[in-house]
This record gives sequence, structure tokens and C-alpha cells, in this order.
Amino acid sequence: MRAFDPDLLRTLVAFADAGTLAGAGKIVGRTPSALTAQMQRLEDMAGVSLLSAVGRGRVLTNAGERLVMHARRILAANEEAWLDLHGTVSEGRIGIGVTQDFAGEAIADPLALFARTHPHVQTDMRVGRSSELNELLRRGEIDLSLTMSGGLHGNQLATFVEPMCWIISQRGLVGLPEELPLAVLDAPCGFRDAAVSALERAGRSYRITTTSPSLSGLRPVLLAGLAVTVRTKRFVDKELVVAPEKMRLPKLPDAVFTLNVRRGTDDMAIRFGTLLVDRLSVR
Repeated sequence: MRAFDPDLLRTLVAFADAGTLAGAGKIVGRTPSALTAQMQRLEDMAGVSLLSAVGRGRVLTNAGERLVMHARRILAANEEAWLDLHGTVSEGRIGIGVTQDFAGEAIADPLALFARTHPHVQTDMRVGRSSELNELLRRGEIDLSLTMSGGLHGNQLATFVEPMCWIISQRGLVGLPEELPLAVLDAPCGFRDAAVSALERAGRSYRITTTSPSLSGLRPVLLAGLAVTVRTKRFVDKELVVAPEKMRLPKLPDAVFTLNVRRGTDDMAIRFGTLLVDRLSVR
């Protein structure tokens, strides 16, 4: 029986997640030409076509989509096996700090896997503002921080770039306010600054109607259709959606997040950080 090369499967999954060879290359750190060669090798191993040409791009064939499904399970099993072998002999504690943007499903899966494979390791998590978490990392009170970029605090493991977007209730705004009502976090906040700067550059009238130290505090006003806010698509759900183009809201910059580890931290914290990078990179 022929075994699939995990590196080739990882490239296939990256293509499925990114949708293009260029996007997949950013995930796995290879050029499009190198990815093309890898996909050809994988097709040779599989004995079937995995990609088909559509215009100037490529899409997965039915066989390719089925292999992606198997590849995810194979890679997840490999990852869990490796973590389990190292985790059973690990003891201690790691402190993790994340912003509210990543405090939901994004971190739940890697936390669960790490806890399952490291039964003798205590994991403490702090959810807070970027400036607060970076200071905790600097003082050595946490081992990892996933925050908006704003100065290097520790050793950088990875950078995640995600587009900012205007977010609104799926029912729209109530009425037709002359000044755009904004719901934002208390200053300092990179999303708040980006929203205000974009509106001022566009000459659009606005008014900050709601402020809160937490995203949960903004949610009722947004759901009621009384304001819009700026976050990434991680904040989008069935009730909160990206604002439609007909609102003609100005273009926003990308949000840049960095995962930093405390200088001098042990392999255990880096192990969790690497796991987190793998799980978040697919976005």
C-alpha cells in the first residue's frame, strides 16, 4: 500500500483553504511553481487528477475534494500523535493571552487538543486588550500573547493578516441617520482608530454613540440596528453581517495580529504556539 506524504497533503489542504496556488503558498511558505510541482507529485501518487483548469486558475476535482477530506483527518491524527507522545511526559503551566477577537471558536479547538494530549499541564488563559496582554508578556506573567501588532514584546512566532470590515445587524440600521452611528471599544483600540480615520478621510459624518470595554457590550446596540462597528469577519455570525456595498462605507486597512512568546520560555509553550499557528493559518 502506498502512503501519502504529509507535506503534500498539507499543500493540498492549503490550496483548498486559500482557493489559489498563490494563497496556498503564503500558508505553507512555498512559491506557486513549487506548489505546482508538489501537486503533480501528489496526483502521481493518487493516480487521479486532483485539480482542473478553470480560466486562469485551478479548482479541485471531485477526487481532489474527497482527498482533502481524508487529508484533514490524516494531518490531524499525525498532529495529535506527535503532541501526545511529547505531552504525556510534560508537566507545568503555560499562560496564554488573547484578544477578544480570538477568544471564541478560534482558540477552543487548539486548547482542547492541547489539554487532551498534555494531561499534566495546567493552561491558564487571559482575555484582554492588546496593550494589557503585551505588558503581561513583557513582565513574564504569561508565556504567549496573540494581539494586534504594536511593538515587539518577546519572540515573534507568526503574523496573521485579516481584512477589517464594517459590521452591522443583518436587519440593517434603524432609520437613515445623517451621521453614521458607531459602536466601538474604549480607546486605545486599533479598530476604533481605523474606523474614525477612514470616515474622516472620506469626509463622512459620524458619531460615536456607544463605547464599551468588551465586544459583548457592543453587541446589543449592533443587534438593535442602532450602530455599526469595525472588526474582522471573526465577529460575523447569523445576526451580525458585513455591511452591504450600498452603504458606501470607506475602505478599511488590514488588521495585523502577532503571536509572541516570552523570551526564554520552555518548549511546551512554543509547542502550543506552533499548534495555534497551524490552526489559525487556514484563514
